Amino acid sequence: MSRDLDRPVWASLQHQPHWAIGDERARRFKADINRFAATPDESPASLAALAALVQPGDDAVFLAQVPPPVVPPGLVAVKEALAVQMMATRVLEADEGVEVLTDADAAEMLVLATLTEPGPFLPRTHTMGRFIGLRVGGRLAAMAGERMRFPGHVEVSGVCTHPDFRGRGLARRLSAAVTADIQHRGEQAFLHAWTTNTTAIVLYESLGFVTRTLVNIAVLKRPPA
Repeated sequence: MSRDLDRPVWASLQHQPHWAIGDERARRFKADINRFAATPDESPASLAALAALVQPGDDAVFLAQVPPPVVPPGLVAVKEALAVQMMATRVLEADEGVEVLTDADAAEMLVLATLTEPGPFLPRTHTMGRFIGLRVGGRLAAMAGERMRFPGHVEVSGVCTHPDFRGRGLARRLSAAVTADIQHRGEQAFLHAWTTNTTAIVLYESLGFVTRTLVNIAVLKRPPA
């Protein structure tokens, strides 16, 4: 299972082929689901297949893996950074006071994610797993949900709070609730955070998450001809 955690995007795409395009050399999520792509290794064949999945005019794709990424010929890295991969180590309690978000909430979710940038979030990202939220005065103030998944593991993701409602502990409450639901199903919760996002890391540590490893993030794009 450590290999899956080292390449969580590839493991997730293998486990969720209905959301993927590509083949056994390289895959990416469909354009309205997410912007992550992955390969099983850095062989020339895999890199060439990855490059073929990114056409001129396409949005950039994100790689997230422990092995240092190799930029395929024909693509360029427009961003490279490090994230921490954290694993839940403490059993958390369910929260019955949160709202389960559905397709009816998709437009509000996209607006909130676009404003706060918790990571790539597209019109159908919310279909990747269970998303929950909290409302204040009828407004969607905060949300969190599930993203990558493969046998035994589910990623906590999309955690964000509208600037008007920060400082109320909403992100902590929702992160704990998502984690508790994953654990209730008998699965291991994990998540990623930029190494520079110390506020988020401290929050997750307070919930019992511990850092497993560093993950390399590369954002790749095909330059104009």
